[in-house]
Amino acid sequence: MAGGLMRLKPVEESQAASGASKLNATLSWPHLVALGVGAIVGTGILTLIGVGADRAGPAVILSFVIAGGICACAALAYAEMATMMPASGAAYSYSYAVLGEIVAWIVGWSLILEYSLVVSTVAVGWSGYAAPLLTSIGFPVALTQGPELGGLVNVPAVGIIAVVAGLLIFGTRESATLNAVLVVVKMIALAVFVFVALPYFDAANLEPFSPYGFAKSVGADGIERGVMAAAAIIFFAFYGFDAISTAAEETKNPGRDLAIGIVGSMIACIAIYMLVAVAAVGALSYTEFGNSPEPLALILRQLGQPGFATFLAISAVIALPTVLLAFLFGQSRIFFTMARDGMLPRSLATISSRGSPVRITIFTAILVAIIAGVLPIDQIAALANAGTLAAFIAVSLCMLVLRRRAPNAERRFRTPLAWVVGPVAILGCLYLFFSLPTQTQFWFLLWNVAGVLVYFGYSRRNAAAAE
Repeated sequence: MAGGLMRLKPVEESQAASGASKLNATLSWPHLVALGVGAIVGTGILTLIGVGADRAGPAVILSFVIAGGICACAALAYAEMATMMPASGAAYSYSYAVLGEIVAWIVGWSLILEYSLVVSTVAVGWSGYAAPLLTSIGFPVALTQGPELGGLVNVPAVGIIAVVAGLLIFGTRESATLNAVLVVVKMIALAVFVFVALPYFDAANLEPFSPYGFAKSVGADGIERGVMAAAAIIFFAFYGFDAISTAAEETKNPGRDLAIGIVGSMIACIAIYMLVAVAAVGALSYTEFGNSPEPLALILRQLGQPGFATFLAISAVIALPTVLLAFLFGQSRIFFTMARDGMLPRSLATISSRGSPVRITIFTAILVAIIAGVLPIDQIAALANAGTLAAFIAVSLCMLVLRRRAPNAERRFRTPLAWVVGPVAILGCLYLFFSLPTQTQFWFLLWNVAGVLVYFGYSRRNAAAAE
């Protein structure tokens, strides 16, 4: 039994057994950078900077540095693993090849949690921007607000998921090209914010810089605050580069392009986030925009710039679907690879004439649309973070294990200072995990208990039969 639980499955073996289920290679590095930036820059910076400021005060700038630094270390590990094993399953596939089947299942199950919550949350966030436009043209209010606000079904959230899924079904290259155009729109909007807000910078707004201290602590209102508590939440704003690694099988030159896409998108996004965070905290006291659902637009209005605030909101409506596209793309590829391995029903791992995994994309879209459309969603970024942190730890561990197990294997990209970067990523992710709310840790554990039951009830014997 132990041998079965820890059996390894090289990426080449999965791909050789896939036959007609191999994905078409149509993407190059500009598509991958745009996919990464599209996934990373979105709901996180547009909304979570307010949540972070409420948790850490002006020291949210330091929270961004810490979360970004840990993500950068994990991104370097991803880049090395992705170029060694260009497979669509990303962290799941690496774990299967290096750490064993049971670990791979837990990582894949955690990624299902992450991607489902991210896609659903972003869809609901997008509908919050779009709802005023829809109600202004006569759309029923009860169908735009969702159950959490007393509505029936969040139709805009369901609708945008359907549109994005349709793009992915139509073709990977076509959807990636449209994504690149929308990413440019988003970058222009954030550049406008920095350009308008930075001249209002006042050092007095940075005092006191860290009113809640560094480590997580529970305040009188029951909210967990501190620099690390904020970092554990706004970590949500940085990940997304892992979606690039799920495109490995569809990349023309994975040895070069994956490293450029992963590392390039992280460098670009860290620079963008630092500029936006400094401009936001310096322009207005954090007490005035902390926990606002639209902190950047609120800051612009408070600065007497309502026109620019409206422009930012419209840009969000246009460009936020890039986050949906990147994460829906990533989740469908994780599902696809797990189905191809027999962990999920293998009938889902079929490819259309255009080279897209149609069945699994439709299945994924239905799943996240149900969550976004009929279930109240509140403060789930932390739970999505838990799944991501588990995947980042696994990938960093895979990199270190292979450095020992296969030191002479070809590495098209080598992580610099791997024995520093890897442990920093692992220990940093563990520290962030324990900085998450205790309730979040409980729900994550419960989710994985359910996953283990599914593994022993279905996946273990079907994965063995797939060999």
